[in-house]
Amino acid sequence: MLILHANIQVFYVKKISVVFIALLLSSCQILNPERMLRTPRDFEYASVEVAKVQEEYRLAPNDELYFRLYTNDAERLVDPISPLTQQARGEHNYLIEFDGRVKMPVLGRVMLSGMTLREAERFLEEKFTEYYNRPFVQLRVTNNRVIIFPGGRGGTSRVVYLENTNTNLFEALAMAGGISDGRASRVKVIRGDLNNPQVFLIDLSTIEGVRNADMLLQANDIIYVEPRERVPQRIMENVGPYLTLLSTALIVYSLFK
Repeated sequence: MLILHANIQVFYVKKISVVFIALLLSSCQILNPERMLRTPRDFEYASVEVAKVQEEYRLAPNDELYFRLYTNDAERLVDPISPLTQQARGEHNYLIEFDGRVKMPVLGRVMLSGMTLREAERFLEEKFTEYYNRPFVQLRVTNNRVIIFPGGRGGTSRVVYLENTNTNLFEALAMAGGISDGRASRVKVIRGDLNNPQVFLIDLSTIEGVRNADMLLQANDIIYVEPRERVPQRIMENVGPYLTLLSTALIVYSLFK
């Protein structure tokens, strides 16, 4: 009788185990609940060749501008805080506010959002012409950054500041410490408006794919390296506690029977 109950117990454990495993394999979200930025199988990725065409960055709210003002076509430095003193202190940082405007001395609030750096410099030079002789303006965005998820589990993501406008994908990954336990064949770059972003898929696992890694990054790009699946380990992590509970319940049941 005890042997019969034991056989029934083993039979039910095997059956339920198969059901659990089938459910887990059929749902990637159950096996990898922490995985982000999933795309459907038929998703159309943007062409990497398009990303290689370097576009000038356009200023946006929350950009921090490093600002310098000269007069006489850069022959003499002017302090925009105390312009009459004309001391050598013309370097200041200004923030583009939520409405796209920057509050600057002398000019007040001016709209710079949506302009390239060259357009903004030309615009400010025209504005300062009213107050200075042949003004010369230099601008630089100091808080350009990209967000990198290198593929590891928890605590490995990084915010990397772009110190120059020629930083490519390889350099950014190197600054983040490289790919950490992720799939080099599945590197996604998300760019643009998050409501309708461009998504590029880059394969860094082969020499042929490496040729696409020279794409230049833009401010606010998101680099996401898909983590490894680790299917057997995840199955045991997810199924193990339930099987233990089920087995214990069946043993108790068989003992009472």
